[in-house]
Amino acid sequence: MTEVQTALQNALPQHVAIIMDGNGRWAERQGRPRVWGHKKGVDAVRRAVSFCRKLGIQSLTLFAFSSENWRRPEDEVSGLMQLFLLVLQQEVKTLHKNNVRLNIIGDLSPFSDKLKQHIKEAQQLTAQNTALTLNVAANYGGRWDIVQAAQQLAQKVADGALTATQIDEQMLSGCMQMHDQPELDLMIRTGGDVRISNFLLWQAAYAELWFTETLWPDFDDQVFSEALATYASRERRFGCTGAQIRELAMRPIQG
Repeated sequence: MTEVQTALQNALPQHVAIIMDGNGRWAERQGRPRVWGHKKGVDAVRRAVSFCRKLGIQSLTLFAFSSENWRRPEDEVSGLMQLFLLVLQQEVKTLHKNNVRLNIIGDLSPFSDKLKQHIKEAQQLTAQNTALTLNVAANYGGRWDIVQAAQQLAQKVADGALTATQIDEQMLSGCMQMHDQPELDLMIRTGGDVRISNFLLWQAAYAELWFTETLWPDFDDQVFSEALATYASRERRFGCTGAQIRELAMRPIQG
């Protein structure tokens, strides 16, 4: 089955990524500290996970903490780390009960030993779950992802297991985060900004982009449905012409 035919098989995306922006601004509008907005954002995460599971979407990737977010005020970063740990402790059993696999992507080396241990335990507990894969990007950056993949292949070249001329897109892609999951179909950004902010640079090559003014704590099933409706209305051509896509759509899809 070709990539184009696979995309045509279902109107719904199989892999959705969300840049969860606007927590701090939401809190400031309520006259509360920015960390309060991040706490309220957890409710939106729960709604998004439940919505994806209900629809049968295979993968949901959330941008929780970028490699650039360390530049934020120290108290906000500290609050985010504490919130991350608290959510892991409180939510992992619910995820497991609902057959959701948790997968943390990003460079975890700067995190505390306690946080890294909880991440390890949460991933181990949910590893065999199949209803939905929830990828949480923590200390993640798209450029970092490409660099770490290149480093893996460079090491193989240095070890003599590979030659430089053997490296191709498929090989590099196999070293990226989430390489074992469906291709990214749809990237959503809340909060009004119209950029992808170093998120999933490689994976987003053919993803549809959708932006909304809605701040993340207010992101609900209705807004998510609007994004999916827009996605379903778009013609994804993957370099082909519209006529070619329409011809492929008329053919029966064979496995």
